[in-house]
Amino acid sequence: MYAQTRGPNGIPISDLLKDGAKSFSGIDEAVLKNLEACKALSTITRTSLGPNGMNKLVVNHLDKVFLTSDAATILKEMEIVHPAAKLVGFGADMQEKEFGDSTNLVVVFAGELLINAEDLLRMGLHTSQIVAGYTKAGLKLQEILEGLVVFKADDMKNVDIARKAIRTALASKQYGYEDVLSDLVAKACLQICRSPKSFNVDNVRVAKVLGGSITDSLVIKGLCMTRGAEGTVKHVKNAKVAIFATALDASTTETKGTVLMKNAQDILDYNMGEEKAIEETIKQIASSGANVVVTGQSFGEMALHFMERHSLMAVKCPSKFELRRICKATGGTALARMGAPLPEEMGTCDSVSVEEIGGTTCVVFNNESSENAQVATILARSSTQNMLDDLERAVDDGVNVFKGALRDGRFVAGAGATEIEISRQLQAFGETHAGLDQYSIKKYAESLEVVPRTLAENAGLTASDVISSLYAAHETGKNSSGVDIESENEEGVLDATAQGILDHYAAKSWALRLATDAAVEVLRVDQIIMAKPAGGPKPPQQGPMDAD
Repeated sequence: MYAQTRGPNGIPISDLLKDGAKSFSGIDEAVLKNLEACKALSTITRTSLGPNGMNKLVVNHLDKVFLTSDAATILKEMEIVHPAAKLVGFGADMQEKEFGDSTNLVVVFAGELLINAEDLLRMGLHTSQIVAGYTKAGLKLQEILEGLVVFKADDMKNVDIARKAIRTALASKQYGYEDVLSDLVAKACLQICRSPKSFNVDNVRVAKVLGGSITDSLVIKGLCMTRGAEGTVKHVKNAKVAIFATALDASTTETKGTVLMKNAQDILDYNMGEEKAIEETIKQIASSGANVVVTGQSFGEMALHFMERHSLMAVKCPSKFELRRICKATGGTALARMGAPLPEEMGTCDSVSVEEIGGTTCVVFNNESSENAQVATILARSSTQNMLDDLERAVDDGVNVFKGALRDGRFVAGAGATEIEISRQLQAFGETHAGLDQYSIKKYAESLEVVPRTLAENAGLTASDVISSLYAAHETGKNSSGVDIESENEEGVLDATAQGILDHYAAKSWALRLATDAAVEVLRVDQIIMAKPAGGPKPPQQGPMDAD
């Protein structure tokens, strides 16, 4: 039974709406129900926080299985329908789009703020008082955070500095392989980095090849496609690449046509005319100087026959996204017509070759000698497809941190050190307030403990002992003291800065801000009105044409 919410004159809200509409209002029905939904969401992703975070096995509506600890992927594939939980999901989605990292922090911190808000509501505080306290604490947090910067990456074109900047982001996804991956990602990013403004995350590609281990992964200066070539020509040096968006085959009319043939000679002449037209097209391509032909559709049998005669390498690329990347990697232009490309329309690269890697046939567009390479590929190796997918997500996080560091090179101490220090200072800030705001500010400060507590719990340590040790260390001025997940004693404290555990300042600042905004928005809701869902089957959603 849904409660009949009444308006100011005693008229039920249901009388204003169509039959089947639902309405919830008040602390118990609306506010606390919203808090419960957001708490449930943060509980799901919380155990995936940090290097020792647990994996989630998510099966989406298409029966595709995802095995990952990446919060952005988990939230995306869960398809959340609760309106309040969606608000937190929107904050995490914004963080993913803006920085590509610290997505889990948004969900976990917002959930903890709402858990503590529930305690304040039960104490008797009004939601507006809680919102006012949280807003003040959020503004003070940004001031404190600016003073906790411990490292600045001034020169991201230095491979050692780049490696140090992205190492922590990779460790949170692939713990134990962070040194190998940070080296690969740093090299790939530096190969295509000309200026901070022109750096594009999409230009660092990941080619996933089953077999081997993560340590067998390597960086290719150019593009690698996990498919073979069409003809018998498998290796071309000093390649000149002609790229076509159309099929290389006999042209067909858009409308249906009828050809009247009176005898056998007419049939022979018709076939010969078609053959000569294709031969002339291939001859023009070969005479233009091109020795590699890439098409976004298909090669006809006749076209392949003449390409073999002229020793042209044939590469089929059915993905329009991959075709654009080949254009970018070689500097060519995709042509919508059949015929010889102009010199400025042709792409160039050192070599195009077909290589077999771990049983997978790959076409490699190599550009090692070029100083202006536009695309770099990390050839990822692992034993299972799920591990390869998770490896790709880790690389994506690392590349996003590199991009963020190009814009703002400031870093703060990781391992929960920054959160504990901010919590300590916010608690002191709360003591200076005489009104009811002080309770909200102190609860906000207490909510920040969720990061080191979760890191300790996921590592199998006693969280209460670790939190006490961290506060004791920070009281003595050791502001970089964080959680030691490899600790064998109950203290579990290390110097995060000395160990190279660093979090990107801008990513952390925005994650905490978005989490605060999401929590405040949820708390401001005092009534939920849901219209009756439209009848009939839902229209099918058109998915992407390929994996890219």
